[in-house]
Amino acid sequence: MNTSSAIRRDVGPIALMLTGLGSIIGSGWLFGAWRAAGLAGPGAIWAWILGAAIILTIALTYAELGAMFPESGGMVRYSHYSHGSLVGFIAAWANWIAIVSVIPVEAEASVQYMASWPWQWAQDLYVQAPGGHGELTAPGLGISALLVVVYFLVNYWSVKLFARSNSTITVFKLVVPALTAVALIASGFHAQNFSVGLHGADGPVLDFSAILTAIATAGIVFSFNGFQSPVNLAGEARNPGRSIPLAVVGSILLATVIYVLLQVAYLGAVPPHMLEQAGWHGIDFRSPFAQLAIIVNLHWLAMLLYVDAFVSPSGTGMTYTATTARMIYGMQRNGTAPDILGRVHAHWGVPRPAMWLNLAVSFLFLFFFRGWGTLAAVISVATVISYMTGPVSAMSLRRTAPGLHRPLRVKALPLLAGAAFVMATELLYWARWPLTGQIILLMLVALPIYFYYQAKSGWHDFGRQLKGAWWLVCYLPTLALVSWLGSSTFGGRGYLAYGWDLVVVALIGIAFYVWGVHSGWRTPSVEQAERIPHPEQVQAQG
Repeated sequence: MNTSSAIRRDVGPIALMLTGLGSIIGSGWLFGAWRAAGLAGPGAIWAWILGAAIILTIALTYAELGAMFPESGGMVRYSHYSHGSLVGFIAAWANWIAIVSVIPVEAEASVQYMASWPWQWAQDLYVQAPGGHGELTAPGLGISALLVVVYFLVNYWSVKLFARSNSTITVFKLVVPALTAVALIASGFHAQNFSVGLHGADGPVLDFSAILTAIATAGIVFSFNGFQSPVNLAGEARNPGRSIPLAVVGSILLATVIYVLLQVAYLGAVPPHMLEQAGWHGIDFRSPFAQLAIIVNLHWLAMLLYVDAFVSPSGTGMTYTATTARMIYGMQRNGTAPDILGRVHAHWGVPRPAMWLNLAVSFLFLFFFRGWGTLAAVISVATVISYMTGPVSAMSLRRTAPGLHRPLRVKALPLLAGAAFVMATELLYWARWPLTGQIILLMLVALPIYFYYQAKSGWHDFGRQLKGAWWLVCYLPTLALVSWLGSSTFGGRGYLAYGWDLVVVALIGIAFYVWGVHSGWRTPSVEQAERIPHPEQVQAQG
C-alpha cells in the first residue's frame, strides 16, 4: 500500500474502548443532567436509561459493520457498500455534520464553564438566556477557537500520539464525574426534589412526552454518539473483530452508569427553594455542577470541576478531530470528495488535508451556534438522521453479501436492526417541529455536491444508484411532513393526536425499514470487498 493512502493499525482494544468512552464523556456530563432535568424533571433519569438502550441497539448494528469493514472513516462507507453512492453520500453527509460540529461544541462547553469564575472578565465571556439558549461573547468565541486549534495540533502528529494522550485524559474523565456524583449525594441530598414536577409541585412528576423530547434534544443522544469513534477508527485497530464490539458496548454501558449517577446527584443537590417558583424548568445555570458544588460549600470540588471543564471536553474534542478526518478520508474513497482530501501524510500516517477542512468548518459552527444548548440540540437531530442507514445496511448486506467475512455476527439481527431503525425514526420525531424539518433540510442541501461528482463521471450507473436510494429520498420528506402534521406535544400542527402520532411514526419506520432492506444491491464496492482478504484472515494466514 502506498504512502499516500496507508493508515496505521496501531490502536489496541483498551485504547479503542477508552476512545469511545472519552468521546461519550465530554461536555455532555457537564451540561446534560441540567438540560435533561430542565426538559423532563425527575423523568430525566428514565431519559438517560431509555436513551442508552436505544443507542445500544443502533450501536450493535454498527459494531457488526465496523468489524466487517475495518477501515478508517467506516461510518461514512457502510451504506455505500450496501446501497450505492447516493445513499452513501446522504448518510456520509449527515454523519459528518453530526460529528464535525461536536468539535466546536466541546470548546464552547469549556468556555461556558469559565463564565462562572469569580472574575468579571470571565463572566463577560457568556451572556445567559432562559431555556439554556445563552451565547458566548466575542472574547468567549476567541478562546473557543483557540481550543479548537489545540485539538487540531494534537492530532496533526499521528494517531499514536492521539491515542496515548486520549487514554490518559479518559482515565481522569472517569474519576471526576464519579467523584462529583458521590460528593454531591453525600453533601446534602434532598429526596423531596424527586416529587417536584417539570413546572413545579402542582404539575405531574413524570411526563412521558417530555422524557422523549429530552432523549432527543437534551444532549443524551449527543453524548452517546461517541460510540462512533471506535467504529471510525477501525482501520487503526489491531484486532477489529474483538476490539470494535468491546469498545462500542463497553463504552456505552460504562457511560450509562456514570450519567445516571450524575443525574441522580444533580436532582438531589439542587436547593429545594430554587424549585418553588417554576420547578425544574426554571433552573438556569452557566456551569451546573460547579455552581452546585459552591452552593453546598464543596469549593475543592468546584475547583476540580473548573479544571475538568477543560479536560473532559478537550479529550472529546481531540477524539472527534481524529475521527472526522477519517470520515472525510472515507468520503473521498466513496468518490464524493476531492482527491486531495484522501491524502495521508507519508510519515505521520494521518489525513492532514481532511483535518484542515474540518478545522475551517468548526470555525463556521462556532460563528453560527454560539451556545452549548443550541448547538447540542442541532447535533442531536443530525446524529439521529445519521443513524438511519446503519441498521438497514447491516441487514441488507446479510441478504446481498452473505459470503463476506464477519468477525462479529450479531444474533437476532433482523429483529434488532428493525427495532433500531424504528426507534431512530421515533427519536427524529421526538426532537419536535420545526427543528426536525430544519435539520432534514440541511441534509438535503448537499445533494448538488453529489450531482456534481455524478456529472463529472458521466452519470455512470446513476439509474441503479437512484433505485437503491428511493427509500431514503422519500423517507426524509415523509418524516418532515409527519412532524409538521403531528401532535402539538411535539411541536406539530395537531392533526395527529398525541399517542396515535407515535403509532403512526412507528408504522412509517417499519415500512421504510422493509423498503430500505430490499433496496440494497450488490454494489461494485461490495463485490470488490469480497475479493480483498479481511485483515483478520490475513493475520491468521501469517
